[in-house]
Amino acid sequence: MSVLASAGAFASTATLAPLQLGDLFTVEALSSILLDGLSKAALYALIAMGLTLIFGLMGVLNFAHGSLTMLGAYLGGLVMVTLVTTTTGPFARLAVFFVGLVVVFGLLSALGGALEVGLIRPLYDRPPVYQILLTFGITLVIDELVRIVVLFYGLQPITEWQAALGTKPEFLSGSFTLGPVSVAGMDLFEILLGALAVGAVWAFLTRTRYGLVVRAGSEDAEMTEALGIDVRRVFTTVFALGAGLAGVAGMLLMWDGNWGASVPLATETLLPAFVVVIIGGLGTFRGTVVAALVVGLADALTQWLFVNVVDFPSLPEMTVFLILVVMLVIRPQGIFGRAEVGGH
Repeated sequence: MSVLASAGAFASTATLAPLQLGDLFTVEALSSILLDGLSKAALYALIAMGLTLIFGLMGVLNFAHGSLTMLGAYLGGLVMVTLVTTTTGPFARLAVFFVGLVVVFGLLSALGGALEVGLIRPLYDRPPVYQILLTFGITLVIDELVRIVVLFYGLQPITEWQAALGTKPEFLSGSFTLGPVSVAGMDLFEILLGALAVGAVWAFLTRTRYGLVVRAGSEDAEMTEALGIDVRRVFTTVFALGAGLAGVAGMLLMWDGNWGASVPLATETLLPAFVVVIIGGLGTFRGTVVAALVVGLADALTQWLFVNVVDFPSLPEMTVFLILVVMLVIRPQGIFGRAEVGGH
């Protein structure tokens, strides 16, 4: 009897699916998917940019990238709850957030530079597996240290801790209407901040003298060093920049209701970061941005389909990895990948 009931439920779903699928082509649905996809793409790009910069120049697969993102989320939350009170106005809270971005970027950049000089630099002449094991060990150490501090000071979960002081402005918590389109304030904020970060990194790499040095070092480190440029110092700067970008991504995730700040955030962000970097092509900044757009929009589309057409909300999580599998089959080097990357 239960088999017949299941068959009947499936037939009912199959009958209703075409009608629900037709709702996809309405202005409300398309705009919702587009905005959700762009906000996801902005987050993916922010998370993955630092990872692709480090690998593009140095050839280092930084498995500690997720832990640096998680650390940025906690440090950002600490800045917010320290400087924001219940009487702080919404625009003042937003100003404090950008102050926190600068603080978190500076602290994580300093930490990244110290890690590169003290731990990673001695392993450049060894096989890549040494760097992988080292960065994996670093992520274990960071995660456990943060877990100890969080449990000792009772900061878990930080989302409740910051909610008590209302650190997020009200206009980012709700949504507003533009004609038939409903726009979530946080989605729009993530899109704008992600576009600003992508534009800033692109301008640094293509419009500054030091960006030219970075790109030259990624193409041919030996020739760059022969021209009198200290490539090791460039490595340190790029690793610090990548760590700082991870911290910026973490602080934005701290405000995002779907992520928040927690110790598991390290793993939750590392996996999509590697997926985006691999799909775009290891070490290519342009590929990372394009892959973030592809993955974000695909994630938003399947999220809508599996919630409104097929009642299976956990399936969209598979979409990102399905795109990765298809890419590895048809184009293993990624969208804009090269045969070899890494400056040493």
